[in-house]
Amino acid sequence: MVMGKDDIGQHTVQQYNEDLEALHRGVLAMGRLVLEQLDDGIAALERNDTELAKRVVRRDVEVNTLEVHLDKECQRILVRRQPAAGDLRLIFAVIKTVTDLERIGDQVGHVARAVLESDLGSPNRPHAALLHLARLVRTNCASAMDSFASLDAAMALQVAQADLEVNREYQGSMRQLLTYIMEDPRITSSALQLAWTARALERIGDHAKNIAEYVIYMVHGEDVRHISDDERRQRLAPQTPSA
Repeated sequence: MVMGKDDIGQHTVQQYNEDLEALHRGVLAMGRLVLEQLDDGIAALERNDTELAKRVVRRDVEVNTLEVHLDKECQRILVRRQPAAGDLRLIFAVIKTVTDLERIGDQVGHVARAVLESDLGSPNRPHAALLHLARLVRTNCASAMDSFASLDAAMALQVAQADLEVNREYQGSMRQLLTYIMEDPRITSSALQLAWTARALERIGDHAKNIAEYVIYMVHGEDVRHISDDERRQRLAPQTPSA
């Protein structure tokens, strides 16, 4: 059975409706906070803004607090309501999405700490190699949360497919950083720090892809993790009735 956004809150027990709707809203609120953190982390990297980087590090506790709260809400609903079918898929998807959002927050923290701990203020820093990667990742994260908000499996599928571009950009960034090191060994320290930062951004992209896959699971009941794009499309294609 395909699940849509309008199916959340369609129960005879009003409190159950309110619980599920509040859970959905809670994940979206956590997503907004994580996106704000990501925006600030990217801005701190681009401008070498240590004060903004410190703010990102401080606010990570807010992300962790939301994770704990939403986990407890999921546990409470599982115990009290014993959900089935689409509701159970929603709860499982929320648990997994919250975990990935928290891990995005952790990776953003790594980006912020790179700004604080390394010599990224030197005129030779090759940070431009990462900025396109960072913007791609930010776009995928936002789209993943938009697909969660509207339970849009088609949008979620696009996010999952777009992760291939993130991976290609990450590999290109690493090659570019290596070229910079070979041309000017004096920037080796800052370039290596940026390589770790690029890895953190690539991991954020992976978590965005995970969230998109959970949306597909919520909507269609299909687990599309660890399979090819062609197989994903085949599984999600509308079934033609036999004659």
